[in-house]
Amino acid sequence: MIRIANGQGFWGDWLEAPVRLVDDGPINYLTLDYLAEVTMSILQKQRQADPELGYARDFPPLIGRIASKLQDKQIKVVANAGGVNPVACARAVLKAAPGLKVAVVLGDDILPRMDEFLAKGYELRNIDTGEPLSTIRDRVLSANAYIGAFPLAEALATGADVVISGRCADAALVLAPMIHTFGWQPDDYDKLASGIVAGHIIECGAQCSGGNCQVDWQTIPDLANIGYPIVEAEPDG
Repeated sequence: MIRIANGQGFWGDWLEAPVRLVDDGPINYLTLDYLAEVTMSILQKQRQADPELGYARDFPPLIGRIASKLQDKQIKVVANAGGVNPVACARAVLKAAPGLKVAVVLGDDILPRMDEFLAKGYELRNIDTGEPLSTIRDRVLSANAYIGAFPLAEALATGADVVISGRCADAALVLAPMIHTFGWQPDDYDKLASGIVAGHIIECGAQCSGGNCQVDWQTIPDLANIGYPIVEAEPDG
């Protein structure tokens, strides 16, 4: 059995949550989910202004803060903090925590291939208006494919302490440690489905542990110190 925690549900979430999870756990993996669709556009604009930006800038100092505890407790981190610039994010992490081994998962950025896809006749349309992408091609700032869990699991297999990706499927952050630890295969459908469900439950952090409660939420004792979720995963799913 392994324990996988999620300490960030969005960019700007409570910075103390991952620290508390590492301190108090006990956990084997810490996942951090920073990205939403609008976040990608914001990060892309930041990278256009500075080629060394375009990632969640609070992530490297966080890793620097908890680096020694990650090593002492053998906790691995899987995060999509790379945004639109995972390599720059990794450089910043290595500067903040030079003793850690960092792996980067690339391949989600398809903006350089947009014209290639259009030339091949792919039906790319605006999901809201139905207009073909070609009509707004010059205004597209960011285009990303959602990376799945298996590339993240391959990165963990390198022995990395921290795995950084760009845009991945949110639940993949949680599923990847299960694939890596339990050796699940692409056709282990029931097990993978269980892992995906677990990932979807905890991907938004404390929203699943009471943060989304709208029934007399003002009366919940000490809601400001809400606990963040930990999944206990078994090899059989």
